[in-house]
Amino acid sequence: MSCNSCSSDINTVPKGCKSNGNCADGGCEKLSVFDWLSNMSLPTGQEPLNIVEVRFKNGRKHFYRNVDNLQISIGDIIAVEGNPGHDIGTVSLTGELIRIQMKKKGVAFDSEEVKKIYRKATQKDIDIWKVAREKEYETQYKGREILGRLGIKMKLSDVEYQGDGNKATFYYTADDRVDFRQLIRDLASTFSIRVEMKQVGLRQEAARLGGVGSCGRELCCSTWLTDLRKVNTTAARYQQLSLNPQKLAGQCGKLKCCLNYELDTYLDALKDFPRQDIVLKTKKGEAVFIKMDIFKRVLWYTYKEDRNKWFKLTLENVKEIIDLNKNNEPVTSLEDYEFELIVENVVEFEDVVGQDSLTRFDIPKRKNKHKNKSKNSQTPTKPTQGNISSKKKKQRPPNRSANTNKNT
Repeated sequence: MSCNSCSSDINTVPKGCKSNGNCADGGCEKLSVFDWLSNMSLPTGQEPLNIVEVRFKNGRKHFYRNVDNLQISIGDIIAVEGNPGHDIGTVSLTGELIRIQMKKKGVAFDSEEVKKIYRKATQKDIDIWKVAREKEYETQYKGREILGRLGIKMKLSDVEYQGDGNKATFYYTADDRVDFRQLIRDLASTFSIRVEMKQVGLRQEAARLGGVGSCGRELCCSTWLTDLRKVNTTAARYQQLSLNPQKLAGQCGKLKCCLNYELDTYLDALKDFPRQDIVLKTKKGEAVFIKMDIFKRVLWYTYKEDRNKWFKLTLENVKEIIDLNKNNEPVTSLEDYEFELIVENVVEFEDVVGQDSLTRFDIPKRKNKHKNKSKNSQTPTKPTQGNISSKKKKQRPPNRSANTNKNT
């Protein structure tokens, strides 16, 4: 659905396929909708819907009414009503699926948000639109300089020009409420345009800018995730994760959206587990909960008085102990129920070629100098004249006692 962060390209041209959004599946950005009703005819007596969906920069979409009954299809560049002036966008969806999309987004058919379509964009409209889009980076850069001069605590994340170039929307993020009245005056006088400030959340900012997460893939919010749900630390607790903000936070500084992906699976698995505050009563003493492995169905307990050793118990054994404790029958000790996990050797590769590691060339080979020295010392050397003379010099002197015996 997304071609290498094509939504962040200034000319709306995907960096991968260069098809300018006219892919075979109807589009290349994350909010594309496949029109599965395009090959079906309407029932007799029903008129086609005169509302179309138009896409703008970074996946922003709005609904517009085709008052003049123009022949419009997906991929056409049209001029629509702006506030003020006109804007240029690309038609992303037509037909009966518009009813479902409007119902999903809570937009009524007679709402004032549904503005009208002026015409199909002429070459002059497209040229003005391209010139306005090329000024966005420079405007953003100068806007940040003005922010630094005024000392306002806010971050200017993106700038979007209207199709006629008379208006620019500045997207910003801020932790606290900001008084940007002086900022609007400075921006309007610097760029001679109509200025609109729009605050976005940190997750929305990450979705607009894109990036690569800690998993090595593109951000979910910038590729396929459309509804940004709230993430709590409770999701990390249910999944037995350490509450480390550096590991749990994403590029936006908030908790990662992927913490919600497997949360339902963990909640279903935890239904069979007892509460963690239950104390196991034994004749040796009371035992408290330490940790658990949800999918191996194993729990660790330790005695209150002696916490040096942890006892690994299966879920069935823990339930059995709890049932006995409800009848005021303490068990003998946790040692009787201790479970040793048998680790089976799993064959990862079926052939010898697969056993080679891809990183085997990254580790430098260490030369063992001690072995080389021992090998050099064991190799025999041919005796030379110098060696023979030195050996003679190193010979032991004759025994003095033997010499004295001969003299006597």
